[in-house]
Amino acid sequence: MTCNVAFIGLGVMGYPMAGYISKAGHNVTVFNRTTAKAEKWITEYKGKMASTPKEAAEGADFIFTCVGNDEDLKQVTLGENGLFHSAKKGSIYVDNSTVSAEVSRELYNKAKEKGFAFLDAPISGGQSGAEGGILTVMVGGDEEVFKKAEPVIDCYSKKVKLIGPSGSGQLTKMMNQMCIAGVVQGLSEAINFGINAGLDIDKVMETISKGAAQSWQMENRYKTMVEDKFDYGFAVDWMRKDLKIVIEEAKRNGSPVPITEIVDEYYADVQKMGGNRWDSSSLIARLKKKK
Repeated sequence: MTCNVAFIGLGVMGYPMAGYISKAGHNVTVFNRTTAKAEKWITEYKGKMASTPKEAAEGADFIFTCVGNDEDLKQVTLGENGLFHSAKKGSIYVDNSTVSAEVSRELYNKAKEKGFAFLDAPISGGQSGAEGGILTVMVGGDEEVFKKAEPVIDCYSKKVKLIGPSGSGQLTKMMNQMCIAGVVQGLSEAINFGINAGLDIDKVMETISKGAAQSWQMENRYKTMVEDKFDYGFAVDWMRKDLKIVIEEAKRNGSPVPITEIVDEYYADVQKMGGNRWDSSSLIARLKKKK
């Protein structure tokens, strides 16, 4: 069934995601803070652009956002020209941003008051996953709403799962980032160790990637980590933003996260090296620097 869809936020993730929704046959209206990005999008995909989030959401059956942080999200939703001023009753709003569970619950309640539904639906898979339409989507919200939105979310995902009530998607994404941070640091230490020991890293990785040490990061990033190439996706600045959310939430629910806190400090070191826009596998750079 063809639906009217608004997509707000055309960054490295949102741009292709909105494209997949358009290619699936839906009527898509896009908004981006930098107008040139939206203008480029409508030359590549079928759809139209709006001048504000409020305009984009008018008449939409489904509204999607994919923006940077809590502040950005509040601006495009509750701000003067935010989508909450025009979202129609009965519509479904899906937020693909990685933000705090607190702001997600706030938007859930405010949407309910206005007569439309909200799902927090952060994504994992990086830029390559977005471009390939194979993202993993972890969702918080009501089951009935999720079932209605799932076919549209499927346009850009390979796995979408309702985890629990509002906020559950964001909490799951926090766990996801904790796991990634720990694995990347361990992989960085191992690769650096192997290089210093004079081992053939290709042979080592071919071997240990078939055992219990295997990970997505090992399979997809070890070569670029060895070569000091860090332009393959999720930036250090964004990882630090996500880990800050994790650490703040951990304080709220009383969970010790010592490894996450340490790795966050290591990413701060990478930023000091000028690696703000390097991808998250760049933790190895600070180890090589210490030789």
